[in-house]
Amino acid sequence: MAELIDWKNSTRGHKFIVSFSGGKDSVLALYKAVKVGEAIGLIIMLEEEGKRSRSHGMRPELIRAQAKSIDLPVYTAAASWTDYEKVFMRLLEKAKNKGAEVLVTGDLDIPAHGCWHEKVTKNAGLKLGMPLWEMNHHEAVEEFINLGFVTIIVTVNLSLGMQEDDLGRTLTHEYVKELEARGIDPCGEGGEFHTTVIDGPIFKHPLPVRKCKIIKDGEYAFLPLELNQMSDMDTL
Repeated sequence: MAELIDWKNSTRGHKFIVSFSGGKDSVLALYKAVKVGEAIGLIIMLEEEGKRSRSHGMRPELIRAQAKSIDLPVYTAAASWTDYEKVFMRLLEKAKNKGAEVLVTGDLDIPAHGCWHEKVTKNAGLKLGMPLWEMNHHEAVEEFINLGFVTIIVTVNLSLGMQEDDLGRTLTHEYVKELEARGIDPCGEGGEFHTTVIDGPIFKHPLPVRKCKIIKDGEYAFLPLELNQMSDMDTL
């Protein structure tokens, strides 16, 4: 129990860096963490070519727009799965040198011992903070929606009950009920879907996005999002 309390509350009074996907879980974790600690930036890992984020396949300009609206700097690097841990560790070291004491993640379901984030934070000399750890999935999504966050379904696994028509839908209370009636985890923790957050209480302004043509790849379908206004966006 002591470790549970530590992981859920270890950001209190500390500076932290967030492992950020741009989806609902990492955004909600950031929201909770900034209530008790001080965020110094977002860690975002990119695929080898640097054209998409490793976790949710987001385009760098969209990630930059999120970070700008949240008003946090981005710590980013491209990596293959082979060198992912080494590159991630370098970003942790950089963040630590800037004052980070804790790595915050949006995980809900990970083992109490031996998780990957626990290992890398220990090696980097940081604490691990997981504000959502072991939270009820329905309650997590309900809280996210009640807080006023707006998120769009951008990736679906067609073999896990999701449909192509789910792409582009916004998470609402009614949609959560629909997903649950279909036997789908409302958090998508089984890999059913991924989201991109475009507005909410920690955003200075909503992201002006347009939905692009759906891409299908085996059992997955993707809805790329593009910014309508990019003139003032920096590149990663």
